[in-house]
Amino acid sequence: MINFLLLSLSFSIYHSLISSQSLLPFGSSQGEWQLLHASIGISPMHMQVLHNNKVIMFDRTDFGLSNLSLPGGRCRHDANDTALETDCTAHSVLYDIDTNSFRPLMVQTDTWCSSGSVLPDGTLVQTGGYNDGDRVVRTFNPCMNDDCDWVEFPQYLSRRRWYSSNQILPDGRVIIVGGRGQFNYEFYPRSIESSSFSLFFSFNFLRDTADEYENNLYPFLHLLPDGNLFIFANTRSLSFDYNQNRVVREFPPIIDGNPRNYPSSGSSVLLPLDEFKGIEPEILVCGGAPKGSYYQATHGVFISGSSTCGRLKVGQENPSWVMEQMPIPRVMGDMILLPNGDVIIINGAELGAAGWENGRGPITRPVLYRTYTERIDWRFSVLSASPRPRMYHSSVVLVPDGRVIVGGSNPHVYYNFTNVEYPTDLSLEAFNPPYLSAEYAPIRPRILSFDNNIGYGKTFSVRFTVQQYSTERFLLSIRIVAPSFTTHSFAMNQRMVVLKMNSNSNIAGIPSTYEVSVLGPSTAQIAPPGYYMLFVVHANIPSPGVWVKIG
Repeated sequence: MINFLLLSLSFSIYHSLISSQSLLPFGSSQGEWQLLHASIGISPMHMQVLHNNKVIMFDRTDFGLSNLSLPGGRCRHDANDTALETDCTAHSVLYDIDTNSFRPLMVQTDTWCSSGSVLPDGTLVQTGGYNDGDRVVRTFNPCMNDDCDWVEFPQYLSRRRWYSSNQILPDGRVIIVGGRGQFNYEFYPRSIESSSFSLFFSFNFLRDTADEYENNLYPFLHLLPDGNLFIFANTRSLSFDYNQNRVVREFPPIIDGNPRNYPSSGSSVLLPLDEFKGIEPEILVCGGAPKGSYYQATHGVFISGSSTCGRLKVGQENPSWVMEQMPIPRVMGDMILLPNGDVIIINGAELGAAGWENGRGPITRPVLYRTYTERIDWRFSVLSASPRPRMYHSSVVLVPDGRVIVGGSNPHVYYNFTNVEYPTDLSLEAFNPPYLSAEYAPIRPRILSFDNNIGYGKTFSVRFTVQQYSTERFLLSIRIVAPSFTTHSFAMNQRMVVLKMNSNSNIAGIPSTYEVSVLGPSTAQIAPPGYYMLFVVHANIPSPGVWVKIG
């Protein structure tokens, strides 16, 4: 059990402890795995959490039959399909977090290696893919009565978007960057409909950072608090003003020179933006594969993945990468921000690169990265192992109850369950991070009431209960987390904001109940409009989250 005597330390001693996060080392807990379904019928390479507590998951459509039939005798007819012109199986499902159930969805065009973002009204906009899907926009509007499905808009995109990345912007538009052979970007919705203007914009940085084997697919995009985009491709990165189509500044290349984007497939997050302590945007990039790994893997030689992480404070006058060493080399790993600001690094392999049959040595043990610990040697800890390898085309998302949902893994051209080293995996798991351990129940907050709609810079209140509460102000924080569209080791649109608090107090006459006055995010550049998961974090332990709408 946690030593609650620590909670009564003086402010100065406490502040030193909290800065190193030694207050809560998560005891002996390494987290727990839970099998949700032995099969959901598809192997989801794409996932998106929606604000009605459902997760939309989908695969590609051009590999033949899945293991889940479409209902009501529905079939997909596609003369352009490279595997099966008439297909009566589903390639997308809608998973219900609350009931642990799922239902099939109908997607018509090929979604292979596509991208997505959620609009401010909660609509998922899903872009591109392969073959007849490479210029398609698909939308999915969350519904409560389970009669919603995909709606598709063929040829909406101006260019082929296969392996592109998306980012929601402060004005509610989505920017779509890159893709195979595409050194340009465009917007959804279209900014200009007139044929006398270009609907896409050239971006030479993508051309400059690509080469024959390593390429720079699924570039890492992060919206910075100044409204510009941080864009990372292979080893180089810059700040980009997409409104003026100009490079604001280029940052130093990551120090070890290992490529990080597909097919080298590291991962990246924008670390939490803290309005309480002051905004200092910082990027974390971990994993990847040395130059030449993809070529070698296609010839049966599997090189060890990268074991390094780099942190870059992009707002500094002369920023430089600070390198750290992970306990396990990792390629094709996913990085997800947890509600307390830590990062979980999960899935992937020790050897090889992304692509069909290109990975070896699956890593079944996630790694926890403690973002705020000042001592680098305390930052990483290895968590409990899953019995299931999650290799190429696996995916992961954070859900409001604090768990991490994990699915996918299909390193083959088609679904293949026999006579292969890593069979196609149709199961769905949940990982419970250490903070969900029962030993933290006394200090775990639970939200009782809150404001659903939060304005920029506007005061709102959150009421919560916790059995053993510390009045130390630095032990409490209110955080919002944008749900990610995750595919190919990159959680697009993921961000966390630590909000400013005005005051907090005990509610008279109600035991263990407290109310905190909070300021909404200051600008749309810090938190673009839309739905977020809101968490109360007490002594590094988060509450179950609730959905709020910003802006």
